[in-house]
Amino acid sequence: MAHRDHRNQEEFELQVDLDSSDGFQEICDLLIDHGFDGMARALRIMLNEAMKIERSQVLGAQPYQRSPGRRGYANGYKPKTVQTRVGALELDVPQTRGIEFYPSSLERGARSERALKLAIAEMYLQGVSTRKVTAVMEQLCGREVTSMQVSRAVQALDEELEQWRQRPLGECPYLLLDARYEKVRVGGAVVSCSLLIAVGITPDGRRTILGVSVSLSEAEVHWRDFLAQLQARGLHGVQQVTSDDHAGLRAALQARLQGVKWQRCQFHLAKNLLDHLPPGVSQEEASADLRAVFNAPNRIEADRLLELMVAKYAPVSKKFAAWLEANVPEGLTVFDFPSEHRRRLRTNNGLERLNREIKRRTRVASIFPNEASLLRLATAVLMEIDDEWQTEKRYLSKTTP
Repeated sequence: MAHRDHRNQEEFELQVDLDSSDGFQEICDLLIDHGFDGMARALRIMLNEAMKIERSQVLGAQPYQRSPGRRGYANGYKPKTVQTRVGALELDVPQTRGIEFYPSSLERGARSERALKLAIAEMYLQGVSTRKVTAVMEQLCGREVTSMQVSRAVQALDEELEQWRQRPLGECPYLLLDARYEKVRVGGAVVSCSLLIAVGITPDGRRTILGVSVSLSEAEVHWRDFLAQLQARGLHGVQQVTSDDHAGLRAALQARLQGVKWQRCQFHLAKNLLDHLPPGVSQEEASADLRAVFNAPNRIEADRLLELMVAKYAPVSKKFAAWLEANVPEGLTVFDFPSEHRRRLRTNNGLERLNREIKRRTRVASIFPNEASLLRLATAVLMEIDDEWQTEKRYLSKTTP
């Protein structure tokens, strides 16, 4: 803490009006006296000042200024470490209250770094020639880039992604699993390959992307291998798994996570209900009855409402009533856990954003030349999202039991 205070005091003394000649001279002196170290400190000062100026513009008022056009209020600063080409910069990001704000300088930097990384990945996975990759990188970087540099960048990207996929894991009481399909060329034919994704929620209530894998299908062997890889990296302490209903996945869970409770995604279960409705039964009414079961305050009440629902529809269709009895209880496992967690754990809709971000990138490629190409791009997207999650507030309000 003392070191931090000393640095803040030192920077306070260096805060300058960058529009004045004195300010410019002080920045120059800093660079002359301290060389590259001075460059990083100077850049930190200038970025901090630029972000404060931008916040004032967004708010429509200067600090402590009374203004009828004010759109919000300053709300202190949040520390953020940003990796740059002159090293790590510890910035003070201005916060606001009453209006959304994020410094465009940081957003542009984040986007450009992601664009560079993903552009290389997308072109590499499509088998684009090194010459074309070089041309695009030159546009992104604003300078000439050699083929050797491109090759090194691609190799570094692959190494970085593999390191992230193999990073050690720990205890995750809650596990969410999902899969999506992408077109991939395999053996001269275009087939649908399954992209398996696992998200965990840690004991302190934070979510993290545990892993991703590509396989030819959602067969049991592929899910089982995927779960085995997660466990080999240290995943343990799983108490509940939330996923859609899939025979291969359920068999794999019984093999690798025996005794762990399974929660069938209520969102998909509600959609499945529509496929089993008998003629003459209102979709709106049946869906409302099912929502009442899912939204019950406890398991006892949920079971009671389910019994009433089964009794209501049995005279209309015994087959539909039997389906309700056999399937709906699979979506009620979440009642065994704290009420504060149920809304987040009763579906795997939390993975929808992941799928949207992946789809936004993969539709550029359309058809992937091989499985490794799909894995490369998906990993890059998921890695970025996971980084963002680590800076967000807790996903669950309390720690898991």
